Amino acid sequence: MSPPRYSTPAIALHWLSAVLVIGMIGWGMWMADLPKGAERSWAFGIHKSFGLLAIALIATRVVWRLGHRPPENPALHGIERTVATAAHHILYVLLVLVPAAGLTSVSFTKYPLKFFGIPVPKPGYPDEALNAFFSGAHTALAWTLAALIVLHVAAAIRHWLRRDGTMERMLPGRSGPERDN
Repeated sequence: MSPPRYSTPAIALHWLSAVLVIGMIGWGMWMADLPKGAERSWAFGIHKSFGLLAIALIATRVVWRLGHRPPENPALHGIERTVATAAHHILYVLLVLVPAAGLTSVSFTKYPLKFFGIPVPKPGYPDEALNAFFSGAHTALAWTLAALIVLHVAAAIRHWLRRDGTMERMLPGRSGPERDN
């Protein structure tokens, strides 16, 4: 018998988050070294817009997760289960902290915050020191998230190679028992 699968909404939220977050990390790495000018401003504007989307998506994912426990994975035992649980909790914390630090950083710049060209109110005020602090936190947390994503993907590949059914629980379009999670 196949291990219980995640529900369709949980799978959709996982993969939408994965695509958005990995795209944001890649875009952030690319734009960081752009020289000041129109291209850099445009790249940061796109990053901020998708960052606001990420905040909404991750808030939805966290709310969903709080109300829906993941299905038990019979393939995990002992320390492996403990490490997997801890890694998932840290992933969620970083998924919240990275965009929160980015938004806080933006709140302390003189530049307006726009969502795909539409002005959005921001709570802060121009303060270079606070902007630098939260920008640094955003970068450090994003690198930490990127490293944890690499470990998450490596663990997924390990489960796939072991053929223990763990991967199939989160892949879209697979059959097997689904839980309301």
